[in-house]
Amino acid sequence: MQRSTVFSALRQVSALLVAAVMVPAGWAQNSSSVPNAPSQVQKAVSSSQPFDVKEYSQPRAAFANPLAPYTPRNVAQPNLANTGRIDQLLREGKLYLSMNDAVALALENNLDIAIARYNLNIADTDIWRAKAGSSTRGVNTGLVQGTPGGTGTGVGATTTGGGAGGTTAGTGGAGAGTAGLVTSTSGVGAAVPSFDPILTSTLQLDQNRSQNTNAFQPPFTDSHTSTWGFGYQQGFHWGTNLSVGFNNSRGSTNPVSNTQALGTSFNSSLRATINQPLLSGFGFLPNTRFIKIAKNNREISDVAFRLQVITTVNQIQNIYWDLVNAYENVKVQQDSVALAEKTLSDNKKQVEIGTLAPIEVVRAQSVVATNQQSLIKAQTDLQLQQLLMKNALSRTLVDPALADAEVIPTDTMLVPDKEPTVPTQDLVNEALAHRAELAQSRIDLTNRGITKRSASNALLPTLNLFAYYQGSGVGGSQNPNYLCVQDPTNPFCSGARVIPNTPYGDTLSQLVDSTAPDKGIGLQLNIPLRNRSAQADQVRAELEYRQAQMSLQQQENKIRIEVRQAQFSVQQGRAAVEAARAAVELAKQSLDAEQKKYALGASTTTAVLQTERDLTQAKSNLVTANSNYEKARVELDRSIGATLDRLGILMNDAERGQVTKMPAVPYVAARPAEQEKPATPTAQPQQ
Repeated sequence: MQRSTVFSALRQVSALLVAAVMVPAGWAQNSSSVPNAPSQVQKAVSSSQPFDVKEYSQPRAAFANPLAPYTPRNVAQPNLANTGRIDQLLREGKLYLSMNDAVALALENNLDIAIARYNLNIADTDIWRAKAGSSTRGVNTGLVQGTPGGTGTGVGATTTGGGAGGTTAGTGGAGAGTAGLVTSTSGVGAAVPSFDPILTSTLQLDQNRSQNTNAFQPPFTDSHTSTWGFGYQQGFHWGTNLSVGFNNSRGSTNPVSNTQALGTSFNSSLRATINQPLLSGFGFLPNTRFIKIAKNNREISDVAFRLQVITTVNQIQNIYWDLVNAYENVKVQQDSVALAEKTLSDNKKQVEIGTLAPIEVVRAQSVVATNQQSLIKAQTDLQLQQLLMKNALSRTLVDPALADAEVIPTDTMLVPDKEPTVPTQDLVNEALAHRAELAQSRIDLTNRGITKRSASNALLPTLNLFAYYQGSGVGGSQNPNYLCVQDPTNPFCSGARVIPNTPYGDTLSQLVDSTAPDKGIGLQLNIPLRNRSAQADQVRAELEYRQAQMSLQQQENKIRIEVRQAQFSVQQGRAAVEAARAAVELAKQSLDAEQKKYALGASTTTAVLQTERDLTQAKSNLVTANSNYEKARVELDRSIGATLDRLGILMNDAERGQVTKMPAVPYVAARPAEQEKPATPTAQPQQ
């Protein structure tokens, strides 16, 4: 009866422990199984809440909460609300936007940057795995370019790395990309032990009733056994593996045989084993290679995020200049329509008084219709650029105030009177020192060097030095019916051991006092004949390392060409601006001269209209030339890796998604107040 009560109590305790472990996991599943609707997410998350890069940079420790390492962590829903900076720029249904505002809004709201921001924490999780002794899963280093516009190749153009987190691009260095190696040797080498301690435990209660066929024994024998044991295992950075096992059992039988010395017996054992590799797997490098690689990959993630910010900021600048180009072109086309309508009005008056043939009115009407068509095209182009700009600077366009707002660029293009002269070699040296792609490749080359050395170590045979110690103890309560206690003179008891009553504490003392020790030391050798698999990995690691060196050199050569090409583009762009300015001045003077000749009867309407078209085209060419010049300067800053420094962008602001220091974009001029009134489009863009 008493034993059944004990079993019932143990079952209840076990049920409570299982419930305590499962309830937090159930809560976590319930909280993450049903995602919130977007409207609920926007209400729950503050629009000014920054992204906390450090929130998931460390695993949970068991010091304060023992269940914390075994409870799932819930990653917050993505913040899909726009920051308050947009509301500050909205006035009377219009979004007044400077270049500095555009860059600041991109750092806070652009989804390409927001998606790439998660890669920083993803890389942190690889460090957790490596410190536990597990292999790394790699990091995402490709560019995320899901924002349409500003690329110069049409709406929706993307580059390599367009997956979630930039996963379609390689990790940098040799073998990256679709034409590279399918599976790299990164991280190959000897097996790494688990650096996280592993604790095992066994608790078992057993009741057994057996039937006896011996005539001198009762029909049934009941045995009751309880077993409990604990194990501890841990690896260390120099390759050592330690394991400790502690096992106990308590047993009793009913009825107790008179040949059994103990009625209730205790059996305990303690075994400690230590294993140390001496050849393959020996030393810090083979066993900590994943930790070093994971930390280097975290640096690669930082550099990749920096490259993402540079790429997105460059794209935003290009979109802004496309918007300014479209904005200015609408004004040019409006002036063209006004000039053509004035010519049409003058022709009608001259036809009425009989000084001009009626066909000239028809010709002027045709020009007006053509110019109006050009104006409509310019207005729709402006609407498209406004939509692209709003999409690039916001996380969502569900807000009607933002969706319907016109974007008014408050900055215009500024071409300096004198172009700064910087020696080409200085620009090349700056690019080689600051380009993020080179930093990624150099860190990746370091990782491949670690893999190369680890693969060389894995060529060696496996030779392990091991040592162990095991102690055992026996105790319990003496069987009063034991034959050798009742009749020590019995021949059966000759040399038999009479065990006195031994409590459990004395049984444990026998484990370490050498009552019954088992200890030893030895070597275990494993020689793989021919060793072809390890040879293949070692040679392949060497080849990939050399390939990465060549790829790095190729990348440096490519950057040298990019810098020179960007410098040439700036020079060509400036020459184009100067030529376009001269063409506009010539077209103005030609139109003025043609109008004067027409007033004196020395010219025709056709000549005047043609001169007007020439002036419109010259003005449009000047706007395009200014835009191309500004884009060339943007590309030059990118090619030398100076975008962030030139614009005064803080990486901490980009990581948090909260701008504390406004960018300062050079070669930008504020638009005069009388020019800030936008050209009203004929139709609102479809959302």
